[in-house]
Amino acid sequence: MTMKVVACILLLVLIALGVWHSYKPLPEGIQYTGSTAPLISPRLLTDTTRHFPNGETSLEHEIFDEVFQLIAQAEQFILIDMFLYNSTGSENTGLRPLSSQLTQALIEKKRANPRIDIVVISDPLNTFYGGTRSPAFETLKEAGIELVVTNLEPLRDSSPAWSALWRVCCQWLGNNPDGGWLPNALGTDKTTLRSYLALPNFKANHRKVLVADSGDQFRALITSANPHDGSSQHSNIGLSFSGPAVADVIRSERAVAHMSGASTQTFDRWLSKTANSQPPEPETSSTIKLLTESAIRDQALDMIKRSQSGEAIDIAMFYFSHRPIIEALKAARQRGVNIRLLLDANKDAFGHEKNGIPNRPVGHELHQAGIPVRWCNTQGEQCHSKLLSYSRQDGRQELLLGSANFTRRNLDDLNLESNVWLSVPNDHPVARKASGFFNDHWASEQANSKPLSLPYSSWADDSRLKYWQYRFMEATGLSTF
Repeated sequence: MTMKVVACILLLVLIALGVWHSYKPLPEGIQYTGSTAPLISPRLLTDTTRHFPNGETSLEHEIFDEVFQLIAQAEQFILIDMFLYNSTGSENTGLRPLSSQLTQALIEKKRANPRIDIVVISDPLNTFYGGTRSPAFETLKEAGIELVVTNLEPLRDSSPAWSALWRVCCQWLGNNPDGGWLPNALGTDKTTLRSYLALPNFKANHRKVLVADSGDQFRALITSANPHDGSSQHSNIGLSFSGPAVADVIRSERAVAHMSGASTQTFDRWLSKTANSQPPEPETSSTIKLLTESAIRDQALDMIKRSQSGEAIDIAMFYFSHRPIIEALKAARQRGVNIRLLLDANKDAFGHEKNGIPNRPVGHELHQAGIPVRWCNTQGEQCHSKLLSYSRQDGRQELLLGSANFTRRNLDDLNLESNVWLSVPNDHPVARKASGFFNDHWASEQANSKPLSLPYSSWADDSRLKYWQYRFMEATGLSTF
């Protein structure tokens, strides 16, 4: 057999692997759409970082205060699924040690009540894909807390050009968390070559979820915030709530545990108890629905495409690159929908300078289409919220928020993501706070602090090279967004 024939066979194998793993069936329970349920006892939580002319910074942060309160009052069950759960970045001043605070809160709860069920799900990035040990994970396991490190293999490949080669050359290699010899880009411990080879697969369990019992009921939190020290100054948004929708959150997380080969007994037990604990549904015109993976995309497109002249859409987004949503916004603008787009300038990433991709090329495209764009006025932190708000002419407001950026990886069944959609009257406290959060960030002036956003001209970038670079990265998956 000639080398040419061998090369052709290998190429066909790589193409077949790339195609199959890009379109293979999703694991059971992934791409989940919950039932539309009454919105019970909601609390919209916002994290806002303000900078002052004298150089001082204030953190008006509510999300992890809610997390720790829910953990403290839980007596029977705690479920956490968080993407970034580590202390990287803690060497910088002014950061909150969220990773150790969360670990300590869970351990103290387990020690005080050994019979409580605590399950923690997270992403293998926190161990650099098996090349290092996570001190938080090791401590949780020692305390008797169930830990599930997500198995990403059953998910579709987001960057098939690399992942097909990875499956042939490197996937079968073992990894040793104590055998590292290379500098670690994500921490201080040495790591392995295999971990660096795993990194360009670029897929993740990107969810940020908490469920805990609260009195005789259960409460859930869906957010964009991570228990990650380096992220502790980011602006974020989240919603905590009770009611029937909490069971959908547990069901969606059970699917992750099942996909990862972990026991689902704890999930099944508490799903049964949440179903039996729900009170009679109150009369309310406010509703909520849990959405994961591409169900989030479908909801976002539905909201935008339903919008009509005179109605309003506000979007605050850390990463924005998804082509169908971009095209839907341009069409909505032509229909006369009032649109405002608040974007992170993609200039900072944990002490490293970024080149503005994808948001600055996308911002330029939408600015050219007549959509007002402003940039978050960040000073090293990130504008990390993911919020879509649709204000309707009939006096109702729809909100879509959670973990998902508006990118191909986040919305097209490649990452694991978790969002909530809710519909409320526009005078509802959640609607008023969401509008206030966005308007506060949109305002060009603040009473005492620096403005939370800057005009489009501050980070305008019409580079065609960057635009096509973004389009290539989005299409191939060879990117971190």
